[in-house]
Amino acid sequence: MNDVARLPSVQTAREWWRGAAIYQIYPRSFADTNGDGIGDLPGITAHLDHVASLGVDAIWLSPFFTSPMLDFGYDVADYCDVDPIFGTLDDFDALVARAHTLGLKVLIDQVYSHSSDRHPWFLESRADRTNPKADWYVWADAKPDGTPPNNWQSVFGGPAWTWSAPRRQYYMHNFLPEQPQLHMHLPAVQDAMLDVAKFWLDRGVDGFRIDAINFSMHDPALTDNPPAPAGPRTRSFDFQQHIHNQSQPQIPAFLERLRVLLDKYGATFTVAEVGGPSPEAEMHAFTQGDRRLNSAYGFNFLYADKLTPALVRDALAQWPDAPGTGWPSWAFENHDAPRAISRWAAPQHRDTFARMKLMLLISLRGNIFLYNGEELGLTQVDIPFDALRDPEAIANWPLTLSRDGARTPMPWRQDANDHAGFSSGTPWLPIGADHLALAVDRQDGDPESLLNLTRHLLAFRRSSDALMCGDARVIEASETVLAIERSAPDETVLCVFNMSPEPVEWRPVQPDRWRTEETVGHVTDWRFGGYAAVIARRV
Repeated sequence: MNDVARLPSVQTAREWWRGAAIYQIYPRSFADTNGDGIGDLPGITAHLDHVASLGVDAIWLSPFFTSPMLDFGYDVADYCDVDPIFGTLDDFDALVARAHTLGLKVLIDQVYSHSSDRHPWFLESRADRTNPKADWYVWADAKPDGTPPNNWQSVFGGPAWTWSAPRRQYYMHNFLPEQPQLHMHLPAVQDAMLDVAKFWLDRGVDGFRIDAINFSMHDPALTDNPPAPAGPRTRSFDFQQHIHNQSQPQIPAFLERLRVLLDKYGATFTVAEVGGPSPEAEMHAFTQGDRRLNSAYGFNFLYADKLTPALVRDALAQWPDAPGTGWPSWAFENHDAPRAISRWAAPQHRDTFARMKLMLLISLRGNIFLYNGEELGLTQVDIPFDALRDPEAIANWPLTLSRDGARTPMPWRQDANDHAGFSSGTPWLPIGADHLALAVDRQDGDPESLLNLTRHLLAFRRSSDALMCGDARVIEASETVLAIERSAPDETVLCVFNMSPEPVEWRPVQPDRWRTEETVGHVTDWRFGGYAAVIARRV
């Protein structure tokens, strides 16, 4: 590795978030300070020095709001408070203050498609059909035979409708029955959610990651969804094309209202999660121009079972550097997907693959997300059925791979006696058997570790105009080799990856015009060992 410590930071005038590296923290699994086996906000605050040492620009906190935790915080019972298992609002304020002192922006989740069924809004709404919040959720009469209003299916299995005796109606839920669908078409509901956003902006947050935004509105006519073409089907949800229960054309108008609020607070950032088999049109609509969201990400990589040059080429092609086109964000791992290193590499190649994967991530045009533990090379943990906590995995066992395996506790110390430094109590999920050897304290002192490579490559990315905000051109995407040229007005870099375990040779058209800056794996004169990569600068 070359020493980048003396390289200047990028000076190009740009928004702080453009090209940013954002570190996702899953609060339940980051660090526990009170011994209950569940991570908390003080635990995050205590370890922000580690996060800052990586060289990231911001943190994204997964939900910590008041919740019965049936979907681990994405079933919100109070949008404007901290669940006691995570701490208090004072703890949150202390976290934000410490993050800002360290130069880290703070993003938090916003869940605009549904709440918990224990939220006071829903308790009032379900009481009868005449109360002030009667239409704040999606209610519908049964068919004459008593069956649900239409054929919509839930992501977690079964009909997207549950009968409520007090109303003598069904209510809609795209996820768990305990996550009733908010009626986001209503201006009053939108106003309430904007008030939630304002509450957190006033507390100092720098922006939002917006959960499942394409699920936030439904077709008011309740039109049946058409059947899906033949393909993999592990859930009833997979049998339909989800045209009417989500992805409605009114969503961008709400995002424009949100953007007006955010712009009052200055340099904020918003990124949308957009799921589905073909989310690009929606991601572009949600980020179009300068009146909606700043960025969006889909599941191009998160659910891919193999990392290939073609996958990267096709993903980048969806985000051309063209006027009016939004700015992309990319994640290889998060709390909803199996660890990439376990999906994409055989066990004997994981060490070299993890280094190539990291160099690829820092080479992509857009914002990049690192999921806690990704900087350590954490693998997916095999959670037995009797230890599962993930409602989707439990409902669809054994056909849906558990998300719990990517949510296991962060290993801070290589010490099994104190649960890897995560908690003095029994962790809510087991520590991965191979994770102790990957612990922060072990890697921190090893200059060749993946942790220190992460710090190094993020520093290199920040020193490069081309990597931070330049355009991207894929010049090779063969079966094994990916080559991307990144260009800014004063700099052009070439990023070449051997995405196979076997050696390959690949040369640019004029090899002598490129000076090698960074390598991972074995690279000699454009001959690449298995999972090797190089970044070169044009001279």
